[in-house]
Amino acid sequence: MRHSVNQSQSDLRSDIAANSVAPQTRFAQQRFWIGMQARCLLICLGLSLGLLMLTTPVCEARRGRGRGRTKSRVQIGLPITGKYRDPESDQYYNNNNGAKILQASHFDLEYVLGHKIAFLCVAKGNPRPHITWYKDGAEIYQHLYMHVHEWRIGDDRVKSKIEIDPATQMDAGLYECTADNMYSIDRRSFKTDFSIAFD
Repeated sequence: MRHSVNQSQSDLRSDIAANSVAPQTRFAQQRFWIGMQARCLLICLGLSLGLLMLTTPVCEARRGRGRGRTKSRVQIGLPITGKYRDPESDQYYNNNNGAKILQASHFDLEYVLGHKIAFLCVAKGNPRPHITWYKDGAEIYQHLYMHVHEWRIGDDRVKSKIEIDPATQMDAGLYECTADNMYSIDRRSFKTDFSIAFD
């Protein structure tokens, strides 16, 4: 019994000596571990940024009349071969029955305040696609000055027309026609801006 008491007392003395000797040493050890944690964090951050740069497309723009080009380091979406890995995905995304917009209004339209503006969208698909209209990302609903007309053509086509009469400054923006069925979605956008007619 006496041996264990002496042993525990010596352990206690060594602990006290270790903790009371050189507080500067403990401070140095803490600084060392904080430095190590900071280095690990910087390495992880660097690896994350490097991975992000590999998967982000790079854009090059030229001044003047030329069009901008887009280069991509990593192809996102389709594999390099252009085919999907499994036949179910290929059949889903390349389905001939998917919704496709066949006819749409011009992309850029300048309208005169107080006059009528109209957009047209014709889509095909099996089953017949459903057409939805959006303005600046929000779905459009019919109201007193905005009318949406829709005609079914045959078994697989639909024609939709949106008319705004009279057009105001608030009608300027980006309109979008979206055709969708159970196989795919197709979109067309129309940018509008107004002009003032002087009589």
